[in-house]
Amino acid sequence: MRHARRRVVRRVTRLAAVGGLLLGATMVTRAVASEPPAPDPVPYAASEEDTGPGSALVSRLGSSRTAGSWLGENGRTVVAVTDEKAAAEVREAGADPKMVRHSMRDLKSATRTLGSAPRVPGTAWAMDYRSNEVVVRGDSTVSADDWSDLTQVAEGAGGFVRMERTEGTFTTRINGAEPILSTAGRCSAGFNVTDGKREFILTAGHCGPDGSVWFADDGGRKKVGTTVGGSFPGDDYSLIEYDGGRAGEGAGVVSVGNGQGVRITGVGDPTVGQRVFRSGSTSGLRDGEVTALNATVNYPEGTVGGLIETNVCAEPGDSGGPMFSEGIALGVTSGGSGDCRQASGTTFFQPVTKALAQLKVDLLVAPTGGGDADTAAPAPSGEGAAAPGAASPGSSAGISASTLLPRLADPRNVGPGMLVIGGSLMALVATRWIRSEQDRKAYQRYYSATWG
Repeated sequence: MRHARRRVVRRVTRLAAVGGLLLGATMVTRAVASEPPAPDPVPYAASEEDTGPGSALVSRLGSSRTAGSWLGENGRTVVAVTDEKAAAEVREAGADPKMVRHSMRDLKSATRTLGSAPRVPGTAWAMDYRSNEVVVRGDSTVSADDWSDLTQVAEGAGGFVRMERTEGTFTTRINGAEPILSTAGRCSAGFNVTDGKREFILTAGHCGPDGSVWFADDGGRKKVGTTVGGSFPGDDYSLIEYDGGRAGEGAGVVSVGNGQGVRITGVGDPTVGQRVFRSGSTSGLRDGEVTALNATVNYPEGTVGGLIETNVCAEPGDSGGPMFSEGIALGVTSGGSGDCRQASGTTFFQPVTKALAQLKVDLLVAPTGGGDADTAAPAPSGEGAAAPGAASPGSSAGISASTLLPRLADPRNVGPGMLVIGGSLMALVATRWIRSEQDRKAYQRYYSATWG
């Protein structure tokens, strides 16, 4: 009777172990099938951020009846209009109209006049939609004579051109979120992009010419990649092809400090008045708002147009770093003036949308529906804003070691399935060993009785 019970126990154990193997294999198969996908490439027009009631109305009403749009203090879209009929159409569309004197056609005419004048390094101009003016700024390097000559040009362009002197100098911020170094200088990794076959870092064009080799360390031992294309001056963007062709895990994450990151889920164009964030290796995470679009800056190295103007501070070392809002990639740091210790100055960004279109690449974004990195707005920065940690370009800045155990226990991953398979194999081995031991002892008893 006892032997019969043992046989039943062994058979039940073997059946349970075989069932466990089948169950574990099923769990692994399902986990592999549901593994978070690699970062998805999205074309520059994939985001809904570059459309909306403001831009749609401006496009429909035309440049002679409107003068730009922006986000008001209450978060509603405001559209500058030049006649009451246009104002009524804006109200019907659910936006707020603001009557102005000068149309977009007037503002653009003034910027063309400024652009045709002799170039003065250290100057910049942009259309201020909210004041219905073109604002011209000159830094501390602009001489009195040059400023006087440019003022005369501005007066001829119209009475809506405002002249301002600014402290500091308009410089390219060479030297960002994750530092990359070469013989050309120190810059920052912006966003990861792909042409469908290879993966690249999108950064500032002034960081270095084609052929510049980039490293993640001062000793030149950790090679990142090589610059393979870009534009500067005129524009300010370039591509660094990864050594090996792949960005690696976390390609859709940008570092914001303290080993944390923000998941980038799309790409778009900003709106005047929009709150934005910038991350850089010198001054860390900083925030502010977009003050103008299509800005022109006369750097010492050359003129760059079509830039995003902001009041976010930046310092040398932040160049090429990412600018984003609510997980949407907006720009890479170009240059500016100011000091983050005083939280002042103007910083310009190369729009990501134009760079992607010109380079014929798509942005790599984080997988949707989960992840450890935050997609919402980070906490506002201050003097104690932390610089990004030790994550390297392409690494997963938003994943910490403390999440490893929960991930292994997550039924969506392969860990639990492998544990079930391992336990079932151990049960099979154990039952086999017990059966062998019982047979050996029975054999000994049999022959002991035979020879006794």
